[in-house]
Amino acid sequence: MKLLSRLFAVFCLAAALTAPAAAAYPEKPINMVIAFTAGGSSDVQARIMQKYWNKYAPQPWVFVYKPGAGGIIGFTEIAKARPDGYTIGGLNVPHLIVQSLAQNAQYTPDSFKYICQVVNDPQCVAVRKDSPFKTTQEIIDHARKNPGKLRVGLVGPLSGHHLMFLDWQKRFPDAKLTNVFYKGAADQNAALLGGEIDLIFGNINDVMRSIDEFRVLNVAAEKRNEFLPDVPTLREAGIDMVSDTRRCFAAPKSIKPEQLETLRAIFKQICDDPDYVADMKKAGQPHEYMDGEAFAAYIESQTDHARKALSEAGLLKK
Repeated sequence: MKLLSRLFAVFCLAAALTAPAAAAYPEKPINMVIAFTAGGSSDVQARIMQKYWNKYAPQPWVFVYKPGAGGIIGFTEIAKARPDGYTIGGLNVPHLIVQSLAQNAQYTPDSFKYICQVVNDPQCVAVRKDSPFKTTQEIIDHARKNPGKLRVGLVGPLSGHHLMFLDWQKRFPDAKLTNVFYKGAADQNAALLGGEIDLIFGNINDVMRSIDEFRVLNVAAEKRNEFLPDVPTLREAGIDMVSDTRRCFAAPKSIKPEQLETLRAIFKQICDDPDYVADMKKAGQPHEYMDGEAFAAYIESQTDHARKALSEAGLLKK
């Protein structure tokens, strides 16, 4: 009997030693969905991150571009992908929130599991260098005397720029601006430089591309930005407005928990890498890490504000 027991134990040990080990994730390339055009801010940031992903992960990314409809096409691609851990992508907030509230988007913020936030890009008020306006208050005063005459360029609709515009309308109903929407920041910048519009509400990263030709009046942030340390916030100018675009990475909501944790760990390593942070700064990308759970809570905290703004503007989905 003892002999049989020993033989059985030897057999089990041999089987354990020869059984194939569980494959380490990821074991093949991961599709990285970008919801905006190649060369734009979202793509530039992801390309920087790819460089360091290759340093810490065993498999590369395959970029998949799904631009259009202000990100809706790409966001839908991520939400509807097989939750096998091999499709992730970049999302923009508040775009994600307002699109799910105001359009028939096939997703909500709950359609995703969030890996982490990587960028917090504040909006700012900018004019051309030769503009007669030296302060935001001068714009307000002019708009009060000439309602609807000044044209403000926005990327949108249903974007962070658009929400800032709705906030402006609510705070200054007697200083009406006429909004002009553009497909992207490159078009928005070109329109301001070409004189089609008088000012823009734009993200710092996009405005920095033409900073030698722009005058940034104020930043819509809680504190001054390191890229524009001499530019006061709107709050410093007596205008209580904060508006930004956050960029994050996410996976379909049904991804396996262990795969999500692996992704979160790798992204955290990247965001803690001093060389990555230096590359982000060099590219004018406002680096700010927030872990996935905290970012999900942030989105929830912003949803009521977005719903109220859209409802007051008559833009809430019926």
